[in-house]
Amino acid sequence: MSGVTVPDHKAEPAETVVQKPDLSIIIVSFNTKEYLRRCLQNVFRDTSSLDIEVIVVDNNSVDGSVAMLAEEFPQVRLIPSSVNLGFAGANNRALQVAQGRFFVLLNSDAFVQPNALKLAFDHMVANPTVGLAGGRLIGERNTWQPAARSFPSLVSEIFTLSGLSSKYPRSRVFGKPDRTYADPFVPAETDWVPGAFAIIASDVLKQTGFFDETFFLYFEEVDLCKRIKSLGYKVMYWPDVVVVHLGGESSKQLKGAVRSKSGSQVTLWRMRSELLYYRKHHGFLAAVLTYGVESLWHGMRCLRNALARGAEAKAKAEESREIIALKTRAWKETRGGLVSPARPW
Repeated sequence: MSGVTVPDHKAEPAETVVQKPDLSIIIVSFNTKEYLRRCLQNVFRDTSSLDIEVIVVDNNSVDGSVAMLAEEFPQVRLIPSSVNLGFAGANNRALQVAQGRFFVLLNSDAFVQPNALKLAFDHMVANPTVGLAGGRLIGERNTWQPAARSFPSLVSEIFTLSGLSSKYPRSRVFGKPDRTYADPFVPAETDWVPGAFAIIASDVLKQTGFFDETFFLYFEEVDLCKRIKSLGYKVMYWPDVVVVHLGGESSKQLKGAVRSKSGSQVTLWRMRSELLYYRKHHGFLAAVLTYGVESLWHGMRCLRNALARGAEAKAKAEESREIIALKTRAWKETRGGLVSPARPW
């Protein structure tokens, strides 16, 4: 057409589409070299049909874990830390760089069983309303571990302290804390699942944010699940995703710490995190009550056993005195659940 200038458009370069890995598998390790090796061996045996990246955050181990990783697993992305960042902090370091469609959190003492990761991936793809999910956790001898749990409450704490939960595990009332009344082979929507194994949709985590590093250890996954559910996403338990979990191997490396009867939890840290959780989600009165319930219970237990005869009764009385002292210390150090003590704990 005469008199009209037609602009010379050059073809725009096609936008490069970066293919995300199916899974970013994140493992936090603290002085668990031999378990970490076994954990990684199981991961790489189980992911031949998936595109994965594996990220290990080492929390200042001194057992040769870093050297072992460099020599035996060069394909693993290592993030070394000069201090112990705790579970939340260490996972957050990895989550900042992870690229997968889904993030898998895996303890270094947890060993995925055949096809577990593929099943978890397929379940998440097929269920876009699920924000986070866990699998069936078992011990080395196929012993059951609680893996689909209810949010903490003062009533549940009373059931646990009193022994009613363990005495009546099939009761829907007394068995509520760990859902011991439920069939472990049936999938279920639940409140929260342990961080020993969890798979999280990356798009959901963008909405909730990462772990709250107020929690150095314990309750961080409870807090995250609560935030995920508050956005309308589901938390699921899938029993066909099987993971052997030893439990507490990192905490056992802490010398001199008072632990739970199972040996898997550091009691003072559990108490700190519990107070922080109740204060954050339920307010000051709830923090006061959770402090008072456990202290009062052990006060009565101490008195009863102090009046009884025998070495066993004296040991129980001393145990209760120690727990009361630790609870009081946790209260003071967190200012009633208001602040997190300086890290590392």
